[in-house]
Amino acid sequence: MYDRYDGLIFDMDGTILDTEPTHRKAWRETLGRYGMSFDEQAMVALNGAPSWKIAAAIIESHNADLDPHRLATEKTAAVRAMLLDTVRPLPLIEVVKTWHGRRPMSVGTGSESDIAEALLNHLGLRHYFAAVVAADHVKHHKPAPDTFLRCAELMGVAPEKCVVFEDADFGLQAARSAGMDAVDVRLL
Repeated sequence: MYDRYDGLIFDMDGTILDTEPTHRKAWRETLGRYGMSFDEQAMVALNGAPSWKIAAAIIESHNADLDPHRLATEKTAAVRAMLLDTVRPLPLIEVVKTWHGRRPMSVGTGSESDIAEALLNHLGLRHYFAAVVAADHVKHHKPAPDTFLRCAELMGVAPEKCVVFEDADFGLQAARSAGMDAVDVRLL
């Protein structure tokens, strides 16, 4: 089905790994310390954005006087404490296993690199990917195309010869902006 592509790029959170419940729990715990909460639908709309952008949106919705980078750092620390014990691969990992050795593959994620690398290594999945491009590797995050363009570059594949697997609107927009085909895994 993906024979016409020279490279496959996978988002991580919600696409190949079931991290969303853990991220939500970490947000609840972190925000609870400040008497704040988040709207589930608003949070879903921000899927794929780096944590500091999500923090900024939450802070703005509460008219709070907090530093979004500090709040994101607190949330990330909470995630780190939970992730390795709670995250499992999603069914799409079978596509990764099927195409391993047949096409170069990479991960393009809005998560920070230390979390992405730790999760992929912990689950024994890192060796499938030629590269992992995370939020701290690019200046402009999804929906900008930078994450996926960097993946293509590191794989040595022209962007128009790549397909991106994504579960978030920001990521699908980023793939299209990069000139890549995209598979909305929510529809699989």
